Amino acid sequence: MEERVSHTGVITNIAGNELEIEIHSSASCGSCSIRSACGMSETKEKHIVVPKPDDKNFIIGQPVKVSMTARQGGRAAVYAYLIPALLMIFTILIISGFSLEDWIAAVAGIGIAAVYYFVLFLFKEKISRKFEYEVE
Repeated sequence: MEERVSHTGVITNIAGNELEIEIHSSASCGSCSIRSACGMSETKEKHIVVPKPDDKNFIIGQPVKVSMTARQGGRAAVYAYLIPALLMIFTILIISGFSLEDWIAAVAGIGIAAVYYFVLFLFKEKISRKFEYEVE
């Protein structure tokens, strides 16, 4: 069985086939293999929306455990951090190669990251299908 990354949380909203869960970072984040990329260790609470399992009943305020495979967590970190960082670096290097001013390269780098995140937003439904959460 593949290693799983899990967090405990509380259901804050139930809308149709989705659960909104407030997750609190815990001491277990310190030993997690993907903690530097996850983002959970940096915040005290985070809200996520996950598909509601059909075979279980939930109520608002119910404590739950949300998990995904470590591989999926790594993929999420690549989408959220690595790809935009590389896009920014390459954009800045390319713009700088044209001997333009540094501020133009910086604005272009930030702009390409903004466009990337906007594209992620547009395709969030398709991307979210690649991630399978388990709610217990």
